[in-house]
Amino acid sequence: MKIGKLVRGMMILLATMGVCLPELAVAASPPAPPAVIDVAMADGGVLHGQVVDLQGGSTTGVPVSVRSQNKEIIRTTTAKDGQFTVQGLRGGVYQVAAGDGQGVYRLWTAKAAPPSAQKHAIVFTQGCCGGAKMLLANPIVIAGIVATAVAVPVALANSSPSSP
Repeated sequence: MKIGKLVRGMMILLATMGVCLPELAVAASPPAPPAVIDVAMADGGVLHGQVVDLQGGSTTGVPVSVRSQNKEIIRTTTAKDGQFTVQGLRGGVYQVAAGDGQGVYRLWTAKAAPPSAQKHAIVFTQGCCGGAKMLLANPIVIAGIVATAVAVPVALANSSPSSP
C-alpha cells in the first residue's frame, strides 16, 4: 500500500516536471528584439493610434507615452474608444508605451512614407484582467492545478474505509 502511494507520488512529480522543464528552457532564452513597424503620420507630424486589449477591445483612459532614445517626448491619454493623437513629431523611430503594452514604430511624413506603412499605430495591452490570464497561462500553475486534480481524488480514495 505504501509502495503504491510512493509510485503515484513519483509519477505526479515526474509529470509536473515534464510540463515545467520545457517552459523553463524557453524562458531562459533572450527575448527577441521588438519589430519596428512603419507608420505614416498625418500632415503636420500627427500620429494617430489606438490602444486595444488582447481580445481587440478598446481601452479608455490609458496613459500613452511616446519616447525617442529613452527620453519621453510627449504623454497623452486614450479617449473612450482607445484612440490617441500626438502632434508635432518628426520622422524617426519612436517607442510608444501604453499601460503594460508597447511598440516600436518608424514614423514617416505623409509624403515620404512607403506604400506598406500603416496609417495608425496600434498598441496591445493586457487590459484589466491581464494578470489573472497570464497567471493561468503559466505552465507551472497549470501543472499545479493538474497535480491537485489528480492527487485529491487519489488521497480521498485511499483515506476512505474500504467496503466489505
